[in-house]
Amino acid sequence: MRKFIILAVAGCFFSSCEILQLQPEDPIKGAGVVTLKIIQINDVYEIAPLNGGEYGGLARVAHIRDSIKEQFPNTYLFLAGDFLNPSLLGTLKVDGKRVNGKQMVDVLNAMDIDLVTFGNHEFDLDEKDLQQRLNESNFTWTTANVRHVTEEGIVPFTTKWEYSTAPTSDYSTFNAIDADGNKMKFGVFGVTLPSNPKDYVSYGDIYENAERAYNLAVQKSDFVVGLTHVSIDEDKEIARRLRSLPLIMGGHEHFNMLEKEGRTIITKADANAKSVYVHTLIYDLRTKYLHINSELMMVTSKIASSAKVERVVNKWTELLDEKLKEVVDNPNEVIYYAATPLDGTDTANRSKQTNMGELITRAMAYAYNDKVDGAIVNGGSIRIDDRLVGDITSTDIFRVLPFGGGVLKVDIKGNLLKQVLEYGKSQSGEGAYLQRYNFSQNKDGEWQIGDNTINDSKTYTVAFSDFLLKGLDIPFLTPENKGVVKVYTPKENETAADIRKSIIFYLNSLKK
Repeated sequence: MRKFIILAVAGCFFSSCEILQLQPEDPIKGAGVVTLKIIQINDVYEIAPLNGGEYGGLARVAHIRDSIKEQFPNTYLFLAGDFLNPSLLGTLKVDGKRVNGKQMVDVLNAMDIDLVTFGNHEFDLDEKDLQQRLNESNFTWTTANVRHVTEEGIVPFTTKWEYSTAPTSDYSTFNAIDADGNKMKFGVFGVTLPSNPKDYVSYGDIYENAERAYNLAVQKSDFVVGLTHVSIDEDKEIARRLRSLPLIMGGHEHFNMLEKEGRTIITKADANAKSVYVHTLIYDLRTKYLHINSELMMVTSKIASSAKVERVVNKWTELLDEKLKEVVDNPNEVIYYAATPLDGTDTANRSKQTNMGELITRAMAYAYNDKVDGAIVNGGSIRIDDRLVGDITSTDIFRVLPFGGGVLKVDIKGNLLKQVLEYGKSQSGEGAYLQRYNFSQNKDGEWQIGDNTINDSKTYTVAFSDFLLKGLDIPFLTPENKGVVKVYTPKENETAADIRKSIIFYLNSLKK
């Protein structure tokens, strides 16, 4: 196996350079230098620009790639997982079927993306829908540690076309050529963290499979890089185990970072294509030197859009606008300014009280003119998995809570209410963790409403998201429970009939 030898390092906050050398076998006479450009995106749930067009947008990303490729033919676009879910568009129904990421595959196909790996959110889809998305993909999927559990056994996931079937591979290889026609090849392997267990998915060990895929790929490549969807700590451990790995293009975290672990550069761009990483890899075919420069590029309104991709994006956004106008008159009206980012990330809302959760539950109480003692929503219903900052529109609220649902006014006995709150606390890390308004625990661990300890025998009035009364997240919380005294279901014309309308109504009230 060829080995990398570190020769020089240079780096800064948004950019890092590294020069590595492979021990040459038979030097290529007259060989030149091959320049590669890899554009990295990760954790992309939205196809169109956000914040009134201020940032993001996959048509802009396509323009960046196309512009670079005009000058550097060896240009590639990679996506490090999480793109099929969650999204507001994905919840819409077309011809009676939920979209479930079809819009993203449609756009990625138009972008001519080269390679993706699985993120944990890809497995939010059921087995049938994920298979359909795979079948619709004109691009390559790679994974070393994720497999499909079938009746015939554990096998690679496959893309099934009309006349052929392509299994996902442990790694992918790409050919490149210099100006004189000299060729080289590089490999890319992918791994995914096992944070979304499903019966149809088998997760192999991240580290063992990263090593295995690297060792296989390096035998057929001049060098190998990683395309991962794991935590930054896991990326660093991969780098420690694979000391000759020059670059890991990662996902999962939603904010840009550039870390160094030994000889390895680890990069992650901002979620929703607010930024991309542009990696320049210069490889000397004769000496086997590899020079890497990684630069973060912000994707803003100053960047043009690919007309080809924009047409596909517009097709889907027009559909979204039509659906949203059935609920609110002006979905793109700015209704709030978030000076402090509203934390809508999955990890936070499933483990601690967030400012996003507080805003939602305050709005739920406001929908009943604050004539309730408190409000509760399950953290798992917050599906944006991102932070909102600056101008907030009605569309953004729909992105936060794409599945909607009503706000129920429930008269509930204190002893059951405490059980509900305690159960929610015990579910930290899961969707059943509860975001709350006006509920807290005192220093003795007793649950309170405001400053008063909850009385077991007293009846309280609480605004609940209707999902919670279905007994799915909290098995014992159903209208049939004796502790549930009364349930009021809002009429269709009431604000509380849709939790999203409740929030929009509340935020608009703050402007008065």
